[in-house]
Amino acid sequence: MRVRFIDYRGVEHVVGGEPGESAMRCATAHLVPGIIGECGGAMACATCHGYVGDSWFDRIPAPSPQEREMLSGCIDRRPNSRLCCQIRLTEELDGLTITVPDSQT
Repeated sequence: MRVRFIDYRGVEHVVGGEPGESAMRCATAHLVPGIIGECGGAMACATCHGYVGDSWFDRIPAPSPQEREMLSGCIDRRPNSRLCCQIRLTEELDGLTITVPDSQT
């Protein structure tokens, strides 16, 4: 399956991922600029903040209260902000688009 990341410069990175893998792990494995995942997916740092494409947002489960709390501290938070470590890839998400915020440069 494929995930499309658009980095803070507008450069598109289409990378392969596996079902069950987090979008963060997919991004860090392919060195997508701006998705750092400093805490390794423990939802403790928000260095995997991304904007989920509008056509995809309703296809992923809603954020947990803990994720909403972490997102509240993100710079440039938007309604479609998510932590990539909390998005589990599924076959239904093949082609998912995530934009990296400018603030993650």
